[in-house]
Amino acid sequence: MSILLKPIGIIHSPFTDPKSMPIQPASQNSASGRVEVFPEFEDGLKDLEGFSHLVLLYHFHRSRAYSLSVTPYLDTEPRGLFATRAPNRPNPIGLSLVRLVGIEGSDLQVENIDVLDGTPLLDIKPHVPEFDCAPGARIGWLEKAAADMRTKVADDRFHR
Repeated sequence: MSILLKPIGIIHSPFTDPKSMPIQPASQNSASGRVEVFPEFEDGLKDLEGFSHLVLLYHFHRSRAYSLSVTPYLDTEPRGLFATRAPNRPNPIGLSLVRLVGIEGSDLQVENIDVLDGTPLLDIKPHVPEFDCAPGARIGWLEKAAADMRTKVADDRFHR
C-alpha cells in the first residue's frame, strides 16, 4: 500500500537550521511564524478565525533514516521511537500546537512555532480542549524530563 500526500501550504519560521531550534511549541525558544496556505485551499480557512489555537500537521522534509531506538532530546537513555517525538520516523509527520494571531487572505500569523522554515504543511486542525485534553493522562518517561522542555534546544543528533 502506498499513500500520497499533497502539501496544502508552506510553514515559514525564523528557524533555518535544525540545530539550536526549539524542540516543542511550548518552549521559551519558540517564535512567531507564518503559515502560507496555497490559494486553492484558501476557502477551507473559513470560520478558522474563531479558534485561538491550531494543530499543524507537516512533513519532516529534512528527516533522515530512522531507528526504532532513539535517545530523545529530553533524555540520555535510548527509548523506543514511538515513545518519543523524534523527527526521523517511518512516516516523517510532525505536529505542533500553535496560537493563531490572525488571518490575512491565505496566510495565518501564528505564535509558538517550532518548525523549520520551508516545511511542507499537510493539514490544519482547530485545537478543541474538550476533544484534545485527556484528564489524568500519564507521560511515561517524560515525567522526569518535562521541566527541561521549556529551555532545551535541538542538537544535531537527528540531522547528521
